[in-house]
Amino acid sequence: NCVVDMNGDGEGDEGVVRMEEEVKERLVFMWGYLPGALPQRSPLLSPLAVRLPPSSGAGCSWKDVCGGGCGFAMAISESGKLITWGSTDDLGQSYVTSGKHGETPEPFPLPTEASIVKAAAGWAHCVAATEHGEVYTWGWKECIPSGKVFADPSTGISPEKDVIERQSSFMTEQGNLARNDSQKLLSDLWTNTGKVNFVTVSPRSQGSKPSGGPASSADSRGGGEESTKRRRMSSSKQAAEASTSGDDTLSALPCLVTLNPGVKIATVAAGGRHTLVLSDIGQVWGWGYGGEGQLGLGSRIRMVSSPHPVPCVDSSSSAKDRPMTLSRGGLTSDGQGFRVPGSYVKGIACGGRHSAVITDAGALLTFGWGLYGQCGQGSTDDELRPTCVASLLGIRIEGVAAGLWHTVCISADGDVYAFGGNQFGQLGTGTDQAETLPRLLDAPSLENMHAKTISCGARHSAVVAGTLFMLFFIAPDWDFSRYHIVTDLYECLLIISILMLEDDGKVFCWGWNKYGQLGLGDVIDRNIPSQVPIDGCVPKNIACGWWHTLLLAETPT
Repeated sequence: NCVVDMNGDGEGDEGVVRMEEEVKERLVFMWGYLPGALPQRSPLLSPLAVRLPPSSGAGCSWKDVCGGGCGFAMAISESGKLITWGSTDDLGQSYVTSGKHGETPEPFPLPTEASIVKAAAGWAHCVAATEHGEVYTWGWKECIPSGKVFADPSTGISPEKDVIERQSSFMTEQGNLARNDSQKLLSDLWTNTGKVNFVTVSPRSQGSKPSGGPASSADSRGGGEESTKRRRMSSSKQAAEASTSGDDTLSALPCLVTLNPGVKIATVAAGGRHTLVLSDIGQVWGWGYGGEGQLGLGSRIRMVSSPHPVPCVDSSSSAKDRPMTLSRGGLTSDGQGFRVPGSYVKGIACGGRHSAVITDAGALLTFGWGLYGQCGQGSTDDELRPTCVASLLGIRIEGVAAGLWHTVCISADGDVYAFGGNQFGQLGTGTDQAETLPRLLDAPSLENMHAKTISCGARHSAVVAGTLFMLFFIAPDWDFSRYHIVTDLYECLLIISILMLEDDGKVFCWGWNKYGQLGLGDVIDRNIPSQVPIDGCVPKNIACGWWHTLLLAETPT
């Protein structure tokens, strides 16, 4: 609003123009399983507002919500503080990683006064970017790259000794405590349940029939035996990882990630055990576990202990002012490399063991574990380097999110596409059939909706969408004395229609709902997008944790 304040008699006095901006309060809502958020560890089946305590020193308003977190939540306050909450002391590494913050949201102690602009959490590690483009990471030690480790200077203890002593003390205290809840959750998280069937369809295909199951689908590509072997290996690996706890590893304190001089990071993403960050010029960097190719380095490097540039586009075309380039791993049907629109990366996402990036021209590239089709390449093979999702070429992708076994993306037209594992309906296709190619969601609930932001939890998905509506204008020379109905093409041209997007913001969730992470008031899984009731405010951003969901919303004061 513009207010003109005229003072005096107009002689020698100037009009003072005062701009008054409408003040809107930003709220954060949470639902799902955050064991330390409520007494008796009750799951939150419906949205509940999260309040910042005045004593936190983080102000009283929110800036953004952050994805990830296995048993804990993260968000950013308006003052730029990273806020964590919801964990309990029997969650081992996750509890340490969250800063041991339970029911009360509190600032996480980072060794910087700079404001945090983006943050993300994996299973038991976190990463955050500051306003100056610096990156800090902490948590599970194998996820932390080489760099300067910060300790509390007041203790006079070396950082390494401090980490070891604190971890040893913590494990001693927790060694005899029962961990039934957390072990069951981790088992749920990593153990595959139910039969997996694969369907290969085009993005616009609707109502395709499922294939005969994983064996027949794999055999049709000549890889049934190898696929079965990989599933057995995967199951063994999942069981081993489910039994891994903080007893076996050390938790690292926040450290400043060392990157090349001049590199400034704009956004971050965290997977199960790997991390991707994106610089302000569109270059992707990665580190951590890469055994399935999720770091995109072209091989199965089990552990990358220092940040490496991920070759999403040709190195000669990594800057924003370069032309389109050849995608690494992109092949046509005759085996020839094809050119992918774009010259730099503008969006990143990390799943459990796979990754996805978007170029400036809207091309989607995926890499990593492909057992459930989560790379969208029409197969269940792992992708060891960024590979263009060819079936989406011609569709401009604007946003992407990745879960444990699935991937969801949104187009510039507001459509939602999903692919990968679908055991709990997390793809939103109306079935439990996995998809190895992107599938356009055509659920009635999304009709006339324009998806704006997307997020994935371990096995659930969420989207914020606006309502589409049509405005009609009649041309000035329309003759009402002659025409009462549109009868020919000329008359049609006299009517101008404009498609508008209302900024009302609606929230839709689907997939696994054992702990109320869909926010629908029950624990029933959904295989199609279902609207979450949010009254009195406008949803702005959504962020899924592994068992919970956070929503950023605005309401006029």
